[in-house]
Amino acid sequence: MGRNTRKRRTSPATKAIAAAAALALGGGGLIWANFYASAHESHDDAWGGRTKAAGAQVATISCPDVGQKLTDVPGRARTEVDGELANLDRQITEAYQRLATTRDAQARDASFVQNSILGPLKDRRKVIFDRIRLEINRAGGTAPGDLDSLTSCTGSPAAGNQTNNGGGQQSGDENNGGMNGGQQGGEGGQQGGGQQQNNGGQAGNGPSAADFVDITKVQANVPAKPRRMRNASTGTFTTRCGVNANGNHNTDNVIVAPGVTNGAHHLHDYVGNQKVNAFSSNDTFLQGGTSCQNKNDLSAYYWPVVRVQDGTQDFDQNADGGGKEGNVGRILVAKQAQIKYVGNPTSKVVAMPQFLRIITGDAKAFTNGTANANAHWSCTGFENKVQLTDKYPICPRGSDVVRTFAFQSCWDGQNIDSANHRTHVAFADASGRCQNGFKAIPQLTMRLVYSVPQPVVRNGQVKNAYAVDGFPEQLHKAVTDHDDFIAVTRNGLANKIANCLNSGRMC
Repeated sequence: MGRNTRKRRTSPATKAIAAAAALALGGGGLIWANFYASAHESHDDAWGGRTKAAGAQVATISCPDVGQKLTDVPGRARTEVDGELANLDRQITEAYQRLATTRDAQARDASFVQNSILGPLKDRRKVIFDRIRLEINRAGGTAPGDLDSLTSCTGSPAAGNQTNNGGGQQSGDENNGGMNGGQQGGEGGQQGGGQQQNNGGQAGNGPSAADFVDITKVQANVPAKPRRMRNASTGTFTTRCGVNANGNHNTDNVIVAPGVTNGAHHLHDYVGNQKVNAFSSNDTFLQGGTSCQNKNDLSAYYWPVVRVQDGTQDFDQNADGGGKEGNVGRILVAKQAQIKYVGNPTSKVVAMPQFLRIITGDAKAFTNGTANANAHWSCTGFENKVQLTDKYPICPRGSDVVRTFAFQSCWDGQNIDSANHRTHVAFADASGRCQNGFKAIPQLTMRLVYSVPQPVVRNGQVKNAYAVDGFPEQLHKAVTDHDDFIAVTRNGLANKIANCLNSGRMC
């Protein structure tokens, strides 16, 4: 099973999916389908591009997130296993298409979803699971014994106060956000301008009015920093790599889905290394060139774009990972992108290993739960007082929206990646110490500043909503924000960064 074979199987996955139907997943989660658009919507032209909390009846399909459970995959099998996980994503996308285009049949037959969608989906998932098991065993590993218990997906109508997979974020903030069931009425589908009336947003899958909060009304919540110890590494190293003004985008993710076109199902901004896509390799990275001023920094820094939903369209309105998968609106280019490495408050750091991969945050935190969530939203002038994880801030006039990321800063000392792309790195504890034999490495921090038209919430609707790109079933929630990094340096830069931090200098 070579790379070309996997590309052939997966690359056309979403091309036949219409905008209302292309809700794709990454190995598990919820699919939200608009069964019936509300018959009671008011249409106020003065609120063009608004997001409204709608009373649509929706249904969910919940599938276990298989990728996070595969923590012990032999290195020789990882590329193929990642490809099969992408095939699971495609299967769920196709199940959603079936769900979204058979509403009449579902209304006539209460068992239709189970018999015609969920049952066949389980059978198709089992075929993929068998291939995953085969790849792991062929490479000398042992597949989890309970893998088959993850084949079943369930369907149910959405309801207020629903608890999502993983015991994560409660949807109490969805009560006004369009997830409450209501009287079924009217026909489903998209409105002429691309406004689908279920969970708000121009593509019908968020954000909702309840996803925004006036930051001036939020109490201070930023904790004190850990106390610096005598052996602390107190320096900082800043690398200037621009804001992606040249529009280097794609919807791949070479860390999670190598060899799979549109493996991320949402659009990324790229700075630093300029040759990053699904088919990049370590050799490619070394030849990729960089947007960084320091030409020895070939690292790849990439994050999902932010869009403002003001009724406008962008270049990818009809593309996979863009409008076809619910990521709509005008892409905002950050006005500032600060990339800085900082030290450890309790110890010296060791240099990052070449080609280390780190993902911080969880693109599926709304359905997976918040165990891996690491979103931070604020406004200029408020960053030292208020950081939000599950809300988008409405900033006062003259203040800009800020996204910040603080990556994992402890490394297992051996691996540049792991099967679930998590366990080879970790966060320091509350005191700043690395646990379980992990070593302190320079902590990558990023600060992205955006000039965002101020959202206005009124009567359950929001004008000029903005949101981070993501898997559409995640409803564009703020908690799903995430960031990706691949360490690539030359001419001793990794050691220079570590030495700068350890010596307490600002470089």
